[in-house]
Amino acid sequence: MDRAEVDARIRSLVEPFNKIGVAIGDGTSFAGDLEFDSLTVMDFVAAIEDEFDIIITMNQQAEIETFGQLVDAVTKMVS
Repeated sequence: MDRAEVDARIRSLVEPFNKIGVAIGDGTSFAGDLEFDSLTVMDFVAAIEDEFDIIITMNQQAEIETFGQLVDAVTKMVS
């Protein structure tokens, strides 16, 4: 699966969580731009894990701050 496909699938997953309608780009931060709290992060991570049949560890979650970093990490995990 290439990065563009992973990006498109994650974009569709983030939409229900994007309560304030932020335009999503590689530099969009989950905490700052999307204003995700810890519960939203956990729900979003669970949706990604289900969609791609992967596990994102707590250490990986701590390192992922932006949409682009998430897409890169998931792309690496599924390839």
